[in-house]
Amino acid sequence: MRVILASPEAKVWSERKHIPLGLGYLAAVLREGGHEVMIYDAAIEDVGVEYYIDLGEARGKPYDLIGITATTPLMPDAWEMAQLAKKRGLITVLGGPHLTIMPLESLQAPHHDYVDYVFKGEAEYSFLELLNTLQAGRTPDVIPGIHFRHRDEIVASPESPMIPDLDALPFPAHDLFKIERYTNLQPLTDGLDPHARSFTILTSRGCPYKCTFCSKPVTGDTWRARSVESVVAEWRWLVNGLGATEIGMTDDIWNLKLPRAKELCRRLVEEGLNTVPWVTVHGMKVNHTDLELFQLMKAAGCKRVGFGVENGDETMLRNVIRKGQTLDQVREAFANAKAAGLQTMGFFIFGMPGDTEETMEKTIQLALELDPKLANFMLAAPFPGTVMYDMIMEGGQVFADNWGDYAIHDQKTRFTMHKDYDPDLVVRKWREAYRRFYLYRPERVLEKMMFKENWTNLPKTFAQIQRFFIGSKDQNGHAPASAQPAKVAV
Repeated sequence: MRVILASPEAKVWSERKHIPLGLGYLAAVLREGGHEVMIYDAAIEDVGVEYYIDLGEARGKPYDLIGITATTPLMPDAWEMAQLAKKRGLITVLGGPHLTIMPLESLQAPHHDYVDYVFKGEAEYSFLELLNTLQAGRTPDVIPGIHFRHRDEIVASPESPMIPDLDALPFPAHDLFKIERYTNLQPLTDGLDPHARSFTILTSRGCPYKCTFCSKPVTGDTWRARSVESVVAEWRWLVNGLGATEIGMTDDIWNLKLPRAKELCRRLVEEGLNTVPWVTVHGMKVNHTDLELFQLMKAAGCKRVGFGVENGDETMLRNVIRKGQTLDQVREAFANAKAAGLQTMGFFIFGMPGDTEETMEKTIQLALELDPKLANFMLAAPFPGTVMYDMIMEGGQVFADNWGDYAIHDQKTRFTMHKDYDPDLVVRKWREAYRRFYLYRPERVLEKMMFKENWTNLPKTFAQIQRFFIGSKDQNGHAPASAQPAKVAV
């Protein structure tokens, strides 16, 4: 079958664009199974997906099916894309994080008119089974993870099992990405480089920790690691075969097993693969690090590490966020990373249930104390499938008209709980954090002034100054008149 694997565009403030690696894995498995695959990433395309559908038809090589992946904020765009494809006669399949949490939603009115199948969980092998079944002219029956309508009923198969042996998967189909259209991975720290050849790599799936703001619907709570040999082989292909200029590690927690993390770094040095800089895109867990690990990472070509700090209050970390780490461990990790010569990033969350002016002030103070090269202050978003979401749905109100309002980088409050929770205060403290970290320290101001694109794209620069430091009407903590608690279909 001829298949399009598609990702809608994340319309957020960040200029960072990197490859949707999940589609790369799916494409590799389907291609290995004998199917012809195209990857469409709306973030880097100048035309809509319908252009390629019509082009295939005009050339006498029509596409048979489209598979669309989506996180919660991208669901309106995913449904729109499915509707366009269905009008052109394609079979439509939806999958990804949101669909794993709420698979039935897209098979109910009005979406059931243009969504044929939904996948729940890791779908590489199940998706291949679906294509083979359709290609053979058979009606699908029970395929792990698949959900679909049969007449007026919804058929819900058992959830697709986690893939235990990740080494058995082929490497992602990196060659199918239009890599020249992507940017570098960290433009907020390095400046925007539109000519970078930046690839991402996944060395493990899953995370055993249970932070209340986090949902791992696809990869799960069970940590599964690829062998060091497999990771090094893919790394070699990216560097020597595809000319990577930067590599980003996108694991939830690549350093869970400290000896494995150190061995990977040693092998990169031995193989001479430490000439291309790499970064940890999603951060590291501070309580699985030591000075030797950071020294080995530096030797292996690592440029920058990020850490999920989240909050500066021990009680919030332990009882509300349930991060499984202490502030002393945070301080030690930052100190060791800096001692090894690595740049650091810190990720902080404002507005978790229970956050007060005092706890948010502690978070700002900790950010100033740690002094990472980049401090990323985010406003808490109650994503479906998280403990945080359940807490808010039971005792509060969500400020959202649709799933698109959950875009994490929109930077506005999305809920309230009880009389002691003040959404307006959350936004004020969040904006204060940006001002105190970036504007009130001359060295930070000078650093930002050195970025060429801050001067060549002044409208964007002024828009960001207003959003982060001044504020806009859409960032207040008041619910729209039509806002209602989300209705959950599971």
